[in-house]
Order: sequence, then C-alpha cells, then structure tokens
Amino acid sequence: MVERIPITDVGPVVERGHYPVKAVVGESFTVTATAFREGHDALGCGVALTGPDGTDRRLVPMSETDEPDRYQARVTPDTEGAWSYRIEAWSEPYATWRHAAEIKIAAEIDVELMLLEGALVLERAAEHLPAGDDSQPARRVLSAAATAARDRTRPMQVRLAALTSPDVDSVLERFPLRELVSTQGPFPLYVDRERALYGSWYEFFPRSEGATYDESTRRWTSGTFATAAKRLSAVADMGFDVVYLPPVHPIGAVNRKGSNNTLTPAPGDPGSTWAIGSGDGGHDALHPELGSWADFDAFVASAEGVGLEVALDLALQCAPDHPWVKQHPEWFNTRADGSIAYAENPPKKYQDIYPLNFDHDFDGLAREIERIVRLWMGHGVRIFRVDNPHTKPVMFWEWLLGRIRATDPDVLFLSEAFTRPAMMRALAMVGFHQSYTYFTWRNTKWEIESYLDELSHDTSDVMRPNLFVNTPDILSAYLQYGGPAAFRVRASLAATAAPSWGVYAGFELYEHVAIKPGSEEYLDSEKFQYRPRDWEAAASENRTLAPYLTLLNDIRRRHPALQRLRNVTVHSSDDESVVCFSKTTSGDEGYDTVIVVVNIDPHSTRETNVHLNMPALGLDWHETFWVDDEISGQTWRWSERNYVRLDPAYESAHILSIRRT
Repeated sequence: MVERIPITDVGPVVERGHYPVKAVVGESFTVTATAFREGHDALGCGVALTGPDGTDRRLVPMSETDEPDRYQARVTPDTEGAWSYRIEAWSEPYATWRHAAEIKIAAEIDVELMLLEGALVLERAAEHLPAGDDSQPARRVLSAAATAARDRTRPMQVRLAALTSPDVDSVLERFPLRELVSTQGPFPLYVDRERALYGSWYEFFPRSEGATYDESTRRWTSGTFATAAKRLSAVADMGFDVVYLPPVHPIGAVNRKGSNNTLTPAPGDPGSTWAIGSGDGGHDALHPELGSWADFDAFVASAEGVGLEVALDLALQCAPDHPWVKQHPEWFNTRADGSIAYAENPPKKYQDIYPLNFDHDFDGLAREIERIVRLWMGHGVRIFRVDNPHTKPVMFWEWLLGRIRATDPDVLFLSEAFTRPAMMRALAMVGFHQSYTYFTWRNTKWEIESYLDELSHDTSDVMRPNLFVNTPDILSAYLQYGGPAAFRVRASLAATAAPSWGVYAGFELYEHVAIKPGSEEYLDSEKFQYRPRDWEAAASENRTLAPYLTLLNDIRRRHPALQRLRNVTVHSSDDESVVCFSKTTSGDEGYDTVIVVVNIDPHSTRETNVHLNMPALGLDWHETFWVDDEISGQTWRWSERNYVRLDPAYESAHILSIRRT
C-alpha cells in the first residue's frame, strides 16, 4: 500500500523481505530507496534501524544520488542478533520554505509573508522538540529566531539571517521537523559475529600428521589428534584463524577405496574419510586410531591456545556398514532389486558411500542430525564445513540452521555446494554463513573481474564467499601447469579479493601433480591414503610458500579494507593479463584503501599501465598520492595512470596501501 509519500525499490532486500540481509558486527553496508512526492516541496529520507532488543537506533539520513529521486545511506550495526530496518520519508517544511524564501526575498517578492511563514515553521519545530532539559537550549534558539523574524523594526536581511543561521541549522539537524512521515518496511537483517565474514582457513588431515610407515611390515600407523596438535602452532604462525578437519569418524570397511580411488584396497589402506561409519560407530563417534574424546578435546584446547578455531566437516552420508544402514534403512535410497544405491556424480562413482533420503522419515532423520551437530558443539566445535549440502533438501537446512541459531548463534556453517547458482543462493538464503565459490575456475582477466564484481555486489547481501585456492578434490589446471608463480597468483587473489579464503595442506609445498591429464584429482590423493609431509625439510630447503602465506595473512589483519566484502572496485589496465582492483573502508569501519595489481600470467613478465577510478578511492581525478607496497616494501607516487612491471619469477602482485596523511 502506498503511503502519503511513496517509497519504492528498497534495497538490499532478500526475497521481498522473507529472509534477512546479512552483515557482521561493525560491517557497513549501503541501503537504497526511491522516494518522491507530488509538487515541488522538499522531502527527507532516512534509514531507521531496530536492534535485537527492539529499540530504534538513531535515524540515519539518506542522501540523494545522481539518479533522480534515488537515496542512499551507509548503516553499521554494532551488535549480534536479529535486526530490522525501515525506510522513512517525510515532508521537510523548513527546507521547502528556505528554498522559496531565498529566491523570493532576494527578488523582493512577498517578503513579509515569507518571513512570517519562516517564523511559523520554526515555532512548529520548537513545539515538536522532545520534552526535557536537553532540548531547552534548542528551544531557545528556535524561539529567538522566530521572534527576530517577526520584528519589523529590524532590517529584512537581519530577519532572514536569523531564520537561516548556523545555530538554527544545527538544531534542525539534531531535531528535524518531519511531517507526513511515511514508511516502507521493516525488512529483516541478521548480524553475525565477525568470523562469519572474515577469516583465513587451513585444512589438513589429522591422520596424516605423524603417520609413519613400517618398511618391514609394509603397514602404516595413523597419526593421531596428539600428533596433529603439533602442527597447530605452524598453522597459527602462518596467520590462519580456522583449522578445518575432514571427517574424523570411523571409516567403513565395506567397499573401502584404496590408493588413488581404486576398488582394491591393500591391507592397511585407511579408506576415504568421507565414507563414514563402521562397527566402531557413526557420525557420533571418533575413528579409534585418532584417539579418544579426551584426545579430541585436548586438540581443540590446543587450537584455542594458539588462537585457532576448529572447523569440522559435516558430511551427511554413510558407508555401507554405518550403524544407520541396519537401524534405519528407510533413510536411504533402495533400488528395484532391494539393494541400497551408492552415491554417483557421473563420471565419478562412490561405491563406499550411501547418500541419505529425507523423504521417508524427515522428522526422525532431521532430529538425529541435530543431535549429532549438538554433540560436536559440546566438544568445542563452533564451525561446520558442510559437505555437498545441495544434495539434501533446502527445507532441511532451513530447519536445522534455524534451530541451531536460536540457541547458539555463534555457530557457523560453510556450504560446500559447487552447483547451480540458484541452489547456492538458496542455501545462503536459508542460513549458511559462507559458501564455497567458482573462484577456482575463474582464471582469465575477464572471468576474475566479472566474478569479483558479482561476489562483492550482486550476491553479497545474502552470500558470503570463501575463496579456497585448492581442496582435496580440486587441483586446478592453472596450478598443475603454472609453476610456483601460479600458486602465488592464486593466493594473492584469494587473500585480497574476499574476507575469507582457504588453503588445503600441500598448497604451500606447490603440490601440483594430477592423477592423469585432464583430471583435477591429485595423484596419491590424501582422501584415500596417508600423506605425511616433511615440513621442516621443505622450509630448510626453501621449497615452501609458507612465508608468503604468512605475509598475506599479516597484510589482511593490518588492513580493515581487506576484511570487508562489499567494497571491491575493479580498475582497468592495458594488458589482458593484469588484473587491478581496490578495496576501501571509511567512517565506522576505519579509513583504509588497498590497491591490488596481479599478473595472472605465471610464465611471462608483464609491463602495462593501470588506470584508476579515482573517485572510488575517495580522490579527485587530478590528485597524486603515495602508495606502499606491502609485499616488496617499496614506495611510489601514484596518480590516475600508473606504470607497473610484474615478473612472475620474483613477484606476481603489488598489494598497495594508500598512505593517508
């Protein structure tokens, strides 16, 4: 229904307001709306935020944009929880009078009438002031101005000056006279803790850390939570915030996979960690070779002790010998011959995994999964990376994530859904805090630039990306054939383009060999075997990217601009292999600007000019400014047009901070 002053096209709004816009504490975002009215009278527009406690915050004025009748404002929620916002538009009698008065009085038209109307407007404004001692000085200012305007013994210019004085402006800025107030909304907004938006993730397999091989028996001994805990300090020293563990549950013996995904495992092959469940238990149990619950709790405590949060894989699937298969056969897909169907994603086949079916006992299965999630929450896990959520009903995720948020809003969920955009958006819409993306497959300049624009602007109100550079399943062709420079390029892009990024262990050792040409599967994939790495030897022989990853994470921590998503501006360059973008924060988020220039050709030196959108940096087109390269330590004087040279043998990127003086 249209109110007295029409308000339309409000944004951001998710699904017409059925689902909340996303933000984190201290994250600013832009609210826009169209507001207009009949005639030529002035109107005002603002954003009214309502906090989780139900109280209204200060009304944030909206300013006009270059588009007619279009208004915008930056708002910054300051606490976690369920917020809402609404748009208010109103008639501004004082601005309407002042515009007419300054024209008419200068032309000596209706002078006395205009002065009288001005006095009446200020008297109305004084009547609308809130009661209390705080407003008494403001009331005196307005009353004195109205009295002066009515005093015909004073010169006309003095009377007009009294009505338009800076003191009057100050009072009306604090206590605006608003009439015919109209609203649109409220629209929901949910504010999470900072880790929902910003963080650096590191994934490793506990069973590989400390695993040993006995040549005499040709058998492996698994690493444990205790041996894996020894790796945590190195992960923290690289500046990571989250250590993510693949499933740590018992692994099925039936149809167990061997090395390189073979169907004929050798004695002692550990199997895929995602083939969950055996006679030792299911999703609510630990693999006995990793240790006890006390050992897991000690691992979590060790992580917390070095500043890391533990994220655990939530993989809702079962090995053929999972206890659920016998206890609840209705939770699986049964084929015409009575057998249970294993998982397939042609051409991939997962004979060691049974997918779940929610359509025969939704309530029972959903409650069991909630029990499992809360079990792990009770052992210190507050972040879950969810495996293939797009293969489960969206309505289930809305139910589960809603119930967890109602009691434990700090618990976060990362969606690993490499699927159609509509499904990815829907999962984010119903509650997933972060999402994997197609970043791994965006490698050309055009692909990268358009994808950064999409992630930071088109989908940022509902979907927060986590840019993993590699995963146990994904070794991109770019990394396979690009050499060490390709690893620096992808890390530089991921760490600066989005607030959250991730690395799977082995990336820092430049692991790049695929099982066969055209495949994205690692040779000797850690999914199916132990893969201990000699981290100390790699460091002593300078065969590691760890120092560069450490530098990237340090830069991220020092620059607020890199901890935000909605602030990307893509700039142009004259070379099709040079990408340039910037990120800027201001106001409540702190003043910070970072310019990133990356040579995405890992084989060739590139020399070119980059052209900056100066207003996007908060600068005029003619200005020059100092930039400090956070990687090399060099300093340059930059302007709108700048020469760059990037040799991938030495440096693939400039990460430049603008020096604010």
